[in-house]
Amino acid sequence: QVQLMESGGGSVQSGGSLRLSCVASGSTYRRYCMGWFRQAPGKEREGVAVLNSDGSTTYTDSVKGRFTSSKDYAKNTLYLQMNSLKPEDTAMYYCAIAMTEGSGGYCYLLATEGGMDYWGKGTLVTISS
Repeated sequence: QVQLMESGGGSVQSGGSLRLSCVASGSTYRRYCMGWFRQAPGKEREGVAVLNSDGSTTYTDSVKGRFTSSKDYAKNTLYLQMNSLKPEDTAMYYCAIAMTEGSGGYCYLLATEGGMDYWGKGTLVTISS
């Protein structure tokens, strides 16, 4: 069993920054696929940044160059640093983990196919223009 808890959401103006955190507890083997997802009102959930087992991260095109995901393995915490935020980044952001491992873009592919096993409750990010 795994528990995930996100924090760090809030309301900022366009161009601002936020850092999200996701603390994982339970059976969280360090090489498991883990990532950030978001869902905007009226839209489908999308993968934002997914950490692969080899330490690489796969980002969706719309956030490349603006968002950076990192993991503190000692604290079992996943972060998402979001810079140059835009109104279209407004969404509920979720952290999720899959009890499997994979390198390259495997974890992102797994995530897009609905393969994540545990989800947090989300943290809301609102960007005003």
